[in-house]
Amino acid sequence: MSLRLNTEAPNFEADTTHGRINFHDWIGDAWVLFFSHPKDFTPVCTTELDSLAGLLPQFAARNTKVIGLSADPVSCHSEWAKDIESVRGNPVTYPLIADPDLVVAELYDMLPDATSNEPGVGSEEREILIIRSVFIIGPDKRIKASLSYPFNTGRNFHEIIRLLDSCQVTAKYRVATPANWHHGEEVIVLPGTSSDAQNVSVGRNTSLPYVRLAPDPSFGKEWFESLPRR
Repeated sequence: MSLRLNTEAPNFEADTTHGRINFHDWIGDAWVLFFSHPKDFTPVCTTELDSLAGLLPQFAARNTKVIGLSADPVSCHSEWAKDIESVRGNPVTYPLIADPDLVVAELYDMLPDATSNEPGVGSEEREILIIRSVFIIGPDKRIKASLSYPFNTGRNFHEIIRLLDSCQVTAKYRVATPANWHHGEEVIVLPGTSSDAQNVSVGRNTSLPYVRLAPDPSFGKEWFESLPRR
């Protein structure tokens, strides 16, 4: 069964390139980007882990930990990390989970349908392939967002950062983010939020009475601080 948004992320213990972890203990009070990839030493996955390694400072600035998963053992992960760093010099300093028995993959519904027909994938591999899943998990250990990519499609981690930004600002304030929004752009004030109750002029009206736009509160606008938090 697929995991639903705002349900608790299943806890587990597993071996990683940083040692054995209890997932909830490892999360602590941080946000988490938890992603899976089909197999070590594969071309699309190599470009993904390299790209993500180069973006780690952006995740750290958002109090977000990064952790990956594959069915291969820790020894393979460690050797593969050397190859990844050789591409553009980005070291893989985030942990990679070893899931040879597919326990975590099953727990997070990361396996494709056994009857699927992925191009370029042999029948002997199809039943054990882990799809490119992405989970954004909050400090409350609940799933805030999830994405699934097919076997042959690499992920856009800039879009994942954009999604993370939206999850973080909407978790703190009574706002939503419009289509194609990026951090720092105007947000939507949720319907039912009273300007009078805040004693400030919250948001500007558009041509539609139910769409009010306001500055991104995460940019530290003092007058916006009285907008109700979640």
